[in-house]
Amino acid sequence: MATRTAPGIYHRAELYDVIYRGRGKDYQGDVRELVELVRARNERASSLLDVACGTGGHLRHFAKEFERVAGVDLAQDMVDTARRNLPGIPVHQGDMCRFDLGERFDVITCMFSSIGYLGDVSELDSALRCLAAHLNPGGVLIIEPWWFPERAVGGHVVSNLVSEGDYTVSRVSHAVLTDKAHEMQVHYIVATPEQGIEHFTDTHVLSLFTREQYESAFTKAGCAVEYLTEGRPGPGLFIGTKAS
Repeated sequence: MATRTAPGIYHRAELYDVIYRGRGKDYQGDVRELVELVRARNERASSLLDVACGTGGHLRHFAKEFERVAGVDLAQDMVDTARRNLPGIPVHQGDMCRFDLGERFDVITCMFSSIGYLGDVSELDSALRCLAAHLNPGGVLIIEPWWFPERAVGGHVVSNLVSEGDYTVSRVSHAVLTDKAHEMQVHYIVATPEQGIEHFTDTHVLSLFTREQYESAFTKAGCAVEYLTEGRPGPGLFIGTKAS
């Protein structure tokens, strides 16, 4: 399996946080919903691992709901920032396909469609096996997928302009459909009083796995799986429960 690397914005944690705060990302609201889903399936759950945890936006609120929490992220800059933001909470650098923490949890989450960055079905299967290996019997695994092929739209443009503190950031993305993925070109213009204006670009490739491929990966990993869409915008949620 090839070594995976995260796109450039994930190595610019300070900009990542400015952008998503400016876009109104509701980490607390996400956590409130996820905790309700977990408690309905495992009311005694007391430990949680957030995979692809970024700078710790969800972890900050999970720590109020569970006795023990931890995070994993591929990008070292995100890990370093999460550690500064959340002293006392262990955050590890690791690839979701192959990390090994040597401990298990009652709940594992992988949000923000981070699973879409996996390159093919073999990586998807590897990631689900790895996540399930860190899950206690009866534990709950929640994954926010990327779009299914039949729901994917090409030629999609998204733009945002955010000002916070010394930062003014413009983000414009354009997504096209390739054979089995969304390929997204993202341009950033960043202005600060001291540094002036900077422009850089990113390419994000997110695989268009089918619902059946996700469900098969859960099953191979030893988890019963549900797919939820009701009341949720976006691509829904997969919820797996590991056999007791």
